[in-house]
Amino acid sequence: MTPRTLAEVLASPDGAFVAPVLERLRALRDGSDAAVRDFLRGDEPLFVARAPGRLDVMGGIADYSGSLVLQLPLEVATTAIVQPSTERTIELMSLRPRSGRAAHYSVALDALLEGALRDPEKLRARVTARRDDKWAAYVLGVVHACLVRPGAEARASAGGFRMLILSDVPEGKGVSSSAALEVASLAAVAARYGVEMRDEAIAIASQWAENHVAGAPCGIMDQMTSACGHRDRLLRLLCQPDIVEGHVAIPEGWRFYGIDSGIRHAVTGSDYGTVRTAAFMGYRIIAEAAGLPATIDASNVREVDTRWHGYLANITPIELESRFAAHLPEWMTGEEFLARFGGITDVVTRVQPSSRYPVRQATAHPVYEHARVTRFATLLDELGANGAPVAREMGALMGESHASYSACGLGSDGTDRLVELVTRAGPTHGLFGAKITGGGSGGTVAILGRDSAESEIRAIAREYEAETGREAFVFARSGPGLIAATDGRID
Repeated sequence: MTPRTLAEVLASPDGAFVAPVLERLRALRDGSDAAVRDFLRGDEPLFVARAPGRLDVMGGIADYSGSLVLQLPLEVATTAIVQPSTERTIELMSLRPRSGRAAHYSVALDALLEGALRDPEKLRARVTARRDDKWAAYVLGVVHACLVRPGAEARASAGGFRMLILSDVPEGKGVSSSAALEVASLAAVAARYGVEMRDEAIAIASQWAENHVAGAPCGIMDQMTSACGHRDRLLRLLCQPDIVEGHVAIPEGWRFYGIDSGIRHAVTGSDYGTVRTAAFMGYRIIAEAAGLPATIDASNVREVDTRWHGYLANITPIELESRFAAHLPEWMTGEEFLARFGGITDVVTRVQPSSRYPVRQATAHPVYEHARVTRFATLLDELGANGAPVAREMGALMGESHASYSACGLGSDGTDRLVELVTRAGPTHGLFGAKITGGGSGGTVAILGRDSAESEIRAIAREYEAETGREAFVFARSGPGLIAATDGRID
């Protein structure tokens, strides 16, 4: 990341995405809420960073198993505005997207640099103790990642900062509002302290913060898309662990849409953490069946496993079926697994003895998903020339991915219904496929359609709302990845 001046950003194509934020800042400065109005003081310089949410087109939960994924940065984004302060404090204010209500969090800078909160576990315990404060864990996690490392303390000797967070990324919709918050916050803080970080490094540090401070066991694709994405292009990312293979243009006349199901998390079936843990249990079982050493830990698995390097996605479907499927139980309790295998190689989840895990399907999903995404990417290159026949095959792959989520226990009635409505409309209405996205169990459905099908997408959203009483937010536009600017002013 090389921050430009705000004037340079505004003079570039990215200016169209930053200018509305400045207009909102001016409105806040002139508003009636004194606490918000006075949070950013006078004409002191600002560091501004904008990072988008993402639409998971293909790949989803297979990212933690090393799959290829295809991700689209969305137009909706989170902006972090940082202003240096001589006080040795970190003051955060987040304005809720809909209510406009301000949430606050404050912490002493030295407690993070030198005190008890230098320990990520203690920082996590402190900032997640109250439900209303958990949003701040994502911010303080990336501050920790930026400043609590060799030599970083000297950078913070000048003082702390105030950060105002503005976002139009809907929360709980499966488009990674958390990654947008992390990436924007980290980029703005790094600029404030003169810490040079490439976009990929910002993404990796943001994932670390979400895993170890916010306590969410996410993969890498969300943060990489927010930091490294390009407008109207799919980020082609091989998650082994974070290889950007390119930015694939969406052929003219075609678009990927999203419709939110209005379900934050379905109460039936499994949850993301359970399925992730089960996949690593499956890898451990396969490793033993393949004759790999009995004690494999996360620090050496890629060296010990010279064939798959610790990633299920490197096992082919044929190899899984012919050699290993028979070794995988459909379900297994944590107690049974731990008694036999001791543990897994995942660094952010643990096998719980009292839990029951869908080992076979959770293990099979990334194997087949990687093959589906690889084929989907090939077809995307052919879509512009061959049109509907190729789109139908791409839609079929999306349908297979959707069904596999459900088989893992990560489906929901709302996302199933949206897929049904898209399928019913079909190619005659410019729609060719749909699938659940991200962590599943609700959230947003990704849809492949013609560029002219937006009115049909919105009609489906209205029909779904009428049936269910749930609001169906439509994501119809892409936007740029991370934008960072220095030397900003509220004029």
